[in-house]
Amino acid sequence: MKVRIRSAVIGFAVAAMLSVAACEQPLSNTAKGAGGGAILGAGTGALIGSATGAGAGKGALIGGGLGALGGGLIGHSMDNQQQQNDQTQQQLQGQQQQIEQQRRELQQMRQQQTTE
Repeated sequence: MKVRIRSAVIGFAVAAMLSVAACEQPLSNTAKGAGGGAILGAGTGALIGSATGAGAGKGALIGGGLGALGGGLIGHSMDNQQQQNDQTQQQLQGQQQQIEQQRRELQQMRQQQTTE
């Protein structure tokens, strides 16, 4: 019983620290994924460890580690996708500016031809 209470207190403390850290600065998707994965993994691991007799603390540690790794990998993939989307958007804006510039030049050329 003491182990379960201790594991629960540790889990809540970790969750509270992550929540405070999230409020202080904007987190990347990698950090968010790792934090969320760690919390979910630790909770799931504690339940499984408790149910199988391996111990809630041991299950929470293993589940938290695996959850953090998996969540971090997924978050990292999302960060990479966002970066690619941002680059594509910048390229599109640059091309739109070039098209507008060429459109203005064509109008000037047409006006010059009609005045000649």
